[in-house]
Amino acid sequence: MFDPRSADILATQKTLPAVPSERLLADSIRQRFVLPPSWQPEQLREIDPNAGTLVPAAVLLAIVARPTPTVLLTVRSAHLHVHAGQIAFPGGKIDAQDADSIGAALREAHEEIGLHPSSVDVLGALPAFSTGTGFSVTPVVGLVQQGVPLVPNPGEVDHVFEVPLSFALNPANHLRQQMEFQGRLRKWYAIPYRQDDREFYIWGATAGMLRNFYHFLMA
Repeated sequence: MFDPRSADILATQKTLPAVPSERLLADSIRQRFVLPPSWQPEQLREIDPNAGTLVPAAVLLAIVARPTPTVLLTVRSAHLHVHAGQIAFPGGKIDAQDADSIGAALREAHEEIGLHPSSVDVLGALPAFSTGTGFSVTPVVGLVQQGVPLVPNPGEVDHVFEVPLSFALNPANHLRQQMEFQGRLRKWYAIPYRQDDREFYIWGATAGMLRNFYHFLMA
């Protein structure tokens, strides 16, 4: 099994500034999508850009509008064929019945964690991120009010948890790692997070999309 915790740490990111607290509030993030800045994503792929056709997918980067905002994440079920046991945003591939990436992200979030689409205030989307497993993933950003009931689907999700947005988007908590796996050198970001004596190792595409969200809010 591939264990990212055992990979080499290339660098930490402590020299970059944290996102100012006022930019993490719901109204500020909403305004950023209304009047988007000129910005450049740091990372858009974790695979060879000349790889074959990618499967379109979407995830919901859900921000819970608490006094101290959080981001909603899941631990994928251990028996799944793809990304088993990993930390992820709710989401999956875009199906034929989905109108677009927004529709797919909302449908998947409803199926995986019981989050009803009417409970999500969609703000916009970040650039698509290409994964090493062959997906082109569009992160759809939405606001969710605190206290919205969630019912994880045990067939897909083992656990739902929240991470303070101030932690997830603080470069001081970001690690850059690398490891040779299946004959190829892989590099990625990781954001280790502890909650109630349990470690949640956020890495790969999920960490990469959070990293891009950081740059979007800091532009």
